[in-house]
Amino acid sequence: MTIFTQPWEQSLFSLAYEGIQEGIHSVTASITAHHKTGLNHIEYSLLEKAYTYCEELTAVHSRSFYTASSLLPSDKRRAVRALYAFCRITDDIVDNPTGDIDSELNAWRTNALSATPPVNDLVALAWADTRARYHIPQQYARQLLNGVARDMFQNRYDTFDELAAYSYGVASTVGLMSMHIIGFERPESIPYAIKLGVALQVTNILRDVGEDWRNGRLYLPQEDLQAFSLHEADIDAGVVTERWREFMRFQIARNRQLYAEAWPGIGMLHKDGRFSIGAAAGLYSGILDDIEDHDYDVFSRRAHISKWAKIRRLPNIWWRTRQFSFPDVAPIPLAAYSTN
Repeated sequence: MTIFTQPWEQSLFSLAYEGIQEGIHSVTASITAHHKTGLNHIEYSLLEKAYTYCEELTAVHSRSFYTASSLLPSDKRRAVRALYAFCRITDDIVDNPTGDIDSELNAWRTNALSATPPVNDLVALAWADTRARYHIPQQYARQLLNGVARDMFQNRYDTFDELAAYSYGVASTVGLMSMHIIGFERPESIPYAIKLGVALQVTNILRDVGEDWRNGRLYLPQEDLQAFSLHEADIDAGVVTERWREFMRFQIARNRQLYAEAWPGIGMLHKDGRFSIGAAAGLYSGILDDIEDHDYDVFSRRAHISKWAKIRRLPNIWWRTRQFSFPDVAPIPLAAYSTN
């Protein structure tokens, strides 16, 4: 299989490499901390309550993620839902603050990165336990917090490269942390996780154009809009024109290419997690089909995949994930992303 890399991917791998290095140097320390102090002082029932709360939060806010994570073994399932809850709380603080946003985010950052968070913060408790159990590099959590906080001061992106960097912070980091929970064969799988995170986030962006515009944000690359003779006034009008259709065809084609390029990386994950991640990619990419089926109208409706459409897609996704033979997957050479 031919491997495609773009300049923006190399800069993002440099960010991921920071997490790799931290993970290499901190695994022994994290194991020791978890067994000696960690969350051993927390009653088992309280920790179970924390994980249950994270599962309930996931079920309410993301049906696709809840469905995909249901395909994991129970211990990994509850861990990725704790990860989702960590991301959800971070998003909500920035998007729906209840007070001073800086104070809220700083307080959450302290709890979310603590090895021993307050016992009344259920999400932070479950997330701290998950980080310790699966040796998730703290750097990835910090990068996600910083990525989400970017929405506080930036609401336009000039180029796709800039948008990819934003997508790394809010989505690829999630994939990198998920890999530590699921298990992966070797570091060469990391660039694929970066690609998939960008693909998932761009799908979100294409789906939510109308909603984001009403909230004062426009994530679509300005240079792409200009290339198709589109302006912010066209987004404000919310009318599907032929120029808009051509623009969206271009965006969707690039997004599908990212999904295709990311897919081989799923074969580098632990076998018991491949179907789940494959389902996340397969179900989410289906949103692109729904956008096409509704004539690229992302102004007056929110594209989605119905419950039965998801069920119909799962057998094919399962079959595709069963076809992986790890030695046959050509990795992106780690040396190609050297930070030296």
